[in-house]
Amino acid sequence: MRETGGRGPIRGGRGAGRPTLEEVAARAGVGRGTVSRVVNGSPRVSESTRAAVEAAVAELGYVPNRAARALAANRTDAIALVVPEVEHRFFVEPYFSDILRGVGAALDDTDMQLLLTIVGNDRERGRLAHYLAGHRVDGVLVVSLRADDPLPDLLTGLGIPAVISGRRSADEPLPWVDADNVAGAREAVAHLVARGRRRIATITGALDVYGAQCRLDGYRAGLAEAGLPVDESLVVPGDFTEASGRAAMESLLTRDPLPDAVFVASDVMAAGARQVLRERGIRVPEDIAMVGFDDSAIARHMEPPLTSVRQPIEEMGRVMAQTLLTEIARPTLPVGIPRPPQPRLMLPTELVARSSS
Repeated sequence: MRETGGRGPIRGGRGAGRPTLEEVAARAGVGRGTVSRVVNGSPRVSESTRAAVEAAVAELGYVPNRAARALAANRTDAIALVVPEVEHRFFVEPYFSDILRGVGAALDDTDMQLLLTIVGNDRERGRLAHYLAGHRVDGVLVVSLRADDPLPDLLTGLGIPAVISGRRSADEPLPWVDADNVAGAREAVAHLVARGRRRIATITGALDVYGAQCRLDGYRAGLAEAGLPVDESLVVPGDFTEASGRAAMESLLTRDPLPDAVFVASDVMAAGARQVLRERGIRVPEDIAMVGFDDSAIARHMEPPLTSVRQPIEEMGRVMAQTLLTEIARPTLPVGIPRPPQPRLMLPTELVARSSS
């Protein structure tokens, strides 16, 4: 488990002369409990008393002790963003930075601290489990889950609120936010068909990731809607890395006849595939048209610029964080009272057409 950052300044202990709750109470002429209620936003205080306390707070420069307030409320005022990937992928793929940007935007106006944790192997996963078992965070955001990842079940067992992006299956029981991967892939294929392409290949993502399965399903559905058969020899697996995009395209170039188009399940893989085509002297889009997925900066900077399916990644991060804050604030229900349905939100995708197709 690698902790790569937090939010906000880190303050030390009480400095000399720092005003106390008791001093504010004396200045306002009220009891310590009244000051505490005002500071914590309780409605059980008269307007005149509230005004007197707020004036004393301003005069003395009193700053509430967040740690003490969190302890009193049985809260840590911290959430974790967990990325179950190797560190290299986190830093090279725009998807993760966009998610992080969206989460940060949602937390800007809150007191929540953000702990970013990259979990790339079993040892780090075990350390994370031990950390979470100590209830050191109020909730967890998880991205890029594989089907057999035990982390969501661990969170459920610990009773820690969680929201995920990248469901493990269609029946994911935890709250989730996702993009419509099936519709996005279907639209990519329809776009290529409209451009006159008939022998359309695909480079899939890692198929133990549910989103990659959905993009493959969308590819198949798009061909079926166009009345085109699915040629399984044109379905080549990748793992969302640039190297796998290269390897998959090299495999596709052994097919006879060659595909006249390829839908690639991520822009990163598309960049690797494009390098192979350039090295072989195969023109894009004249010989082989290309469509990617994500609409990252990579798509805009390729030559030619890559047509890509835009998923609102930053928005997904923002909505995930907002959903988690709502889950954290949800009161504990008495035994026998059913919980409301878990939040589940599918965000739309959009095809962005450029010169590669």
